[in-house]
Amino acid sequence: MKSRFVDKLIERFDQVGSSEVQNFLNRLAEESDFFKSIFDALQEGVIVATGEGIIHYINDGASRLFGLNCKSVKGEKVSDHIQGLEWDNLVSGKSDAISRDLELFYPENKYLNFYIKPIGANSENADPVFLMLIRDITESRKGEEEKLESEKIGALTMLAAGVAHEIGNPLNSINIHLQLLERKLKKAVPDLYEAELRDLVETSTDEVRRLDHIVDQFLKAIRPSKPQLEPTDINELIKESMRFLEPEIKDRGLNLTLELRSALPALELDPDQIKQAFYNIVKNSIQATSESGKITVKTDLSDNHILVTFNDTGEGISAENLSTVFQPYFTTKKSGTGLGLLIIRRIIREHGGDIKISSEEGFGTSVCISLPRQQRNVRLLPLEQKNKD
Repeated sequence: MKSRFVDKLIERFDQVGSSEVQNFLNRLAEESDFFKSIFDALQEGVIVATGEGIIHYINDGASRLFGLNCKSVKGEKVSDHIQGLEWDNLVSGKSDAISRDLELFYPENKYLNFYIKPIGANSENADPVFLMLIRDITESRKGEEEKLESEKIGALTMLAAGVAHEIGNPLNSINIHLQLLERKLKKAVPDLYEAELRDLVETSTDEVRRLDHIVDQFLKAIRPSKPQLEPTDINELIKESMRFLEPEIKDRGLNLTLELRSALPALELDPDQIKQAFYNIVKNSIQATSESGKITVKTDLSDNHILVTFNDTGEGISAENLSTVFQPYFTTKKSGTGLGLLIIRRIIREHGGDIKISSEEGFGTSVCISLPRQQRNVRLLPLEQKNKD
């Protein structure tokens, strides 16, 4: 891309003094550095490329967003470094501006909006030039997704409440009739009751109670109560959760490793809710990991958070499914409800934390939970009362 002004300068080179040329080049270099510093200061990404996608300029913002080296990619194709963008299809025969959204998976999961506008060629025989502006819209996109999720959860909660009510009433009726049946059998056939019928009645009663408990827990999970916070040792909570799952882990021939950082500070948590989240995560890992596979649970510390990471060597999650794992009813299991990860995320967010999932199909999954070391709640102060004379 050559400037017409530079072309004319070259044509008249023999008519211009060397000092004038030197002054012009110095001024051009200063202006170039000045504009480069401005573009590099932008948070937005800027890429200038030809119609064939050859990169002529990329600022620091675009380099950060896509994890590129701004020096090494100049002169190379956009499509070689931003796969999935389909540059040729986007700019082919286009004379108007193009605006599209893009989901980025590396170096981190983000949502970007890019705006491509042809800015013309700088000479009659030069290739057309395209300016690409990239904005990070992750926060606004997440806000939209959270709003949509909230609406889905609201509908799901109403459905769950209705189903629980419809199931709960028959269960209560069955329980009452089992009690009446037990009393009558004790009077009518006491010997037969003690010999054979007691176990049958008690088993039926226990199963009814278990179903009632499941319904109750389901409602608490999908419509969680406010966390009852208390100082909690996160390592001990993990050990307790793993002890409960240990028989199933051994039965499936899996290897469980705990890499727990010592001397972690106590966190203000609801132990029962967090234990339920840990239980559900490891349960998913157990179901996704074949015999002799490995599950590793790690804890670590950052300046503001305690990190709990669950790694498995299971079947992993495809890139297509990874973006929808938190949606209600989404599941890849034949008997799954599609509510497990949704419930986990709600519990973690209720504690001011966050959950991130990374996975590669065929190579396992990693679930990282970050929990704040200090609760960062705020309190609205009352209005100051002004003294009246």
